[in-house]
Amino acid sequence: VLSGNRNFEGRINPDVKMNYLASPPLVIAYALAGTMDFDFENDSLGTDKDGNEVYLRDLWPNPTEVEKVIAESISQEMFTEDYQDVFTGDERWQTLETPEGATFEWDSESTYVRKPPYFEGMGLEPEPVSDIEGARVLVKVGDSTTTDHISPAGAIKLDSPAGRYLQENGVARKDFNSYGSRRGNHEIMIRGTFANIRIKNQLLDGVEGGYTKNFLTGEQEFIYDAAQAYAEQDIPLVVLAGKEYGTGSSRDWAAKGTKLLGVQVVIAESFERIHRSNLIGMGVLPLQYPAGESAESLGLDGTETFSFSGVTALNEGTTPKTVRVVASKDDGTSVEFDAVVRIDTPGEAEYFRNGGILQYVLRSLVAA
Repeated sequence: VLSGNRNFEGRINPDVKMNYLASPPLVIAYALAGTMDFDFENDSLGTDKDGNEVYLRDLWPNPTEVEKVIAESISQEMFTEDYQDVFTGDERWQTLETPEGATFEWDSESTYVRKPPYFEGMGLEPEPVSDIEGARVLVKVGDSTTTDHISPAGAIKLDSPAGRYLQENGVARKDFNSYGSRRGNHEIMIRGTFANIRIKNQLLDGVEGGYTKNFLTGEQEFIYDAAQAYAEQDIPLVVLAGKEYGTGSSRDWAAKGTKLLGVQVVIAESFERIHRSNLIGMGVLPLQYPAGESAESLGLDGTETFSFSGVTALNEGTTPKTVRVVASKDDGTSVEFDAVVRIDTPGEAEYFRNGGILQYVLRSLVAA
């Protein structure tokens, strides 16, 4: 029980599966109780010095008491004094070296902020959208996979891909910090995408965490390592999902990390609205199974090789309602269906044609 907002499972401690948000006084009350299995109405928290039972209602302050403490403890002068030099900073801030020039100077040695690859190889005109062949499944998940499952968060483990990266760059374990603090380094963030300790990749049996099956080797690997192996052979990647894919907070790295891992298509039974839009903004194609269908009903287990045709209709200025999906199995059989294209507006279609919203905005600025 905590009063912060880090209530997603595994965020406080990898051994704690469930966390509950409560007001600070209630957090203290649960600490006094020592258990979640407690009835505050009928169970006492302890006894006073005279041996009388003390209940939560005896300790809980009323609004008048709260207002009295606020009035006695907080004044306008406190804010005036603390904030009058807020932009001056301390000695360390004042002695920071400040580069000059019109553009940001990227530090190639930094493990906190690195130049992202979004514009590498980008031309003034977007390349034509192409159909997709030979794609393999990187991750297959069930219903209600949240952006917390997808997006990097929490502590960086020593033996994780991100931990290995930091060690290779001379960072001591005590200085690893968290994914959130290093969100300006895409090398860290892509290594933590789909690496939540509670995510269940259905390509593996009974395994939790950021692992997948690498179909090039048949071995279980970290998702990042498998994605790199696929990238070396120019193999596009797919995510298969159930209902409400991407539900939860709107986390930009849930879409950024997906794209940078090499995922080109996400097929789900349904999408959370904002994450679907964010995927398009990163140039990832969101597709939906036909109404009433799912990976299970279609007999897809994630071992198939996928092709997607009809995507090129976007080059003609239109957005196709569906694209043809062929999932080829190892035994020579295949599953074919028409997936619904979840590019829902003309603006989203324009972003996708440009490879993402960042590329669209930059090209628009250059053309202005």
